[in-house]
Amino acid sequence: MDTSPLVPNDPRVKYVKTTLRGKTYRYLLGEPEGTPIDTIFLIHGFPDMAYGWRCQIPMLMSLGLRVVAPDMIGFAGTDAPEALEEYAMKSIATDMSELIKQIVGEGNQIILGGHDWGGFAVYRIILWFPELIKAVFSVCTPYMPPRDTYFPLEAIVAKLLPQFKYQLDFAGPEVEKRIQGPEMVRAFLNTLWGGRLPDGQLAFSTVEGPNYDSMVKAEQARLLPKEWLDFYTHEYTQRPAPEMRGPLNWYRMTKINFEDEKPLADKGVVQLHLPLLFIGASKDIALPPAMSASMDQTCTNLTRAEVEASHWALVEKPKEVNDSIENWLREKVLKGELKPAL
Repeated sequence: MDTSPLVPNDPRVKYVKTTLRGKTYRYLLGEPEGTPIDTIFLIHGFPDMAYGWRCQIPMLMSLGLRVVAPDMIGFAGTDAPEALEEYAMKSIATDMSELIKQIVGEGNQIILGGHDWGGFAVYRIILWFPELIKAVFSVCTPYMPPRDTYFPLEAIVAKLLPQFKYQLDFAGPEVEKRIQGPEMVRAFLNTLWGGRLPDGQLAFSTVEGPNYDSMVKAEQARLLPKEWLDFYTHEYTQRPAPEMRGPLNWYRMTKINFEDEKPLADKGVVQLHLPLLFIGASKDIALPPAMSASMDQTCTNLTRAEVEASHWALVEKPKEVNDSIENWLREKVLKGELKPAL
């Protein structure tokens, strides 16, 4: 199996391991030719890993940026600790603050990007460590400020966001129990990336959650071709069963995250004032662009873009996503500093 981090393999990109607060993290490091103009961190979501940014990393390096894409806590080449509090957003933000300081040094800032859970995480990194971030972008995930009142996920699903029903399944014990071993891990990943049943129906529904009998019958997902799915499956099955416990822990932190953030919300609505790009995906069922409506009031330096894609916009419409990021970097963040486009 070709386990190179990018397809095709790019010799400028390598995996690096480091220790952050007692945990081993792995990250992809892409170094541009010459001295980097700036550094950008890319934070993936579920059930992705650093490799999910494979279509963006070469473009960003070509502009003269150093690129750092970590496997986040619980995923792929990074540790999956037993302690649940390690998956809290405040803890994750603290880990990333340490990695930022390792790579760019004390007193320096980076640009930050995220997708899915990674999009949620980048906003929290800003809240906890604003001095480290000069600009941020998020694909699919809108900014939701900390709240001063706790709403259980069950109530949110019942009253506001029925498409989040799958998150209740992910937070519970059944998915972790059932998705074990290479065959089931492979089938699970394939269905989440849009694998379809022989009748053409999607094998995964955000409202109905996983169907364990049907997922093994799904055809190869168009957005996750065999060589990519092979790599994902290999990475996820390198740790002991239950292989999905670490990634699924991200869905189990609702109350802990609320308690951590409540002191921020008690001071009023937390606005973000740094340059911020939100890229919506018009066909995203879980995170439709309409969910971002409140960002016009909470983000004072907001740029919007939208691509005609599903939740997996990073690989489904990479040129459109990349163009939106590049244009924003040139116009709002690094004016006149970036290298010419290839």
